[in-house]
Amino acid sequence: MIVTTTENIPGTRVVKTLGQVFGLTVRSRSIGGNIAAGLKSLAGGEIGSYVKLNEDARRQALDRMVQNATAMGANAVTMMRFDSTEMGKSMSEIVAYGTAQVVEWLSEPPPP
Repeated sequence: MIVTTTENIPGTRVVKTLGQVFGLTVRSRSIGGNIAAGLKSLAGGEIGSYVKLNEDARRQALDRMVQNATAMGANAVTMMRFDSTEMGKSMSEIVAYGTAQVVEWLSEPPPP
């Protein structure tokens, strides 16, 4: 599966546009994590547990979007974006979305 933030994939032509595709996850921070982050924020600097939480959430949203596109018969997702929303004080929603397409290579595809 090709996933790109661009509108076009060089060296390909669009055979079919299948429509919007997305993957969604909602993550909650633990009470212990919030307390540790609160203490860390007093001293300043990066809060590693939140960075890991957000990286994991983005990866899961991206994986779910790819699964959704695959189920639709796509082999590419273009115009991919992330969006996030705070839900209450301890939950975050992360969504990955884009346009599911079937593309074909005009010549030999590049190696992965």
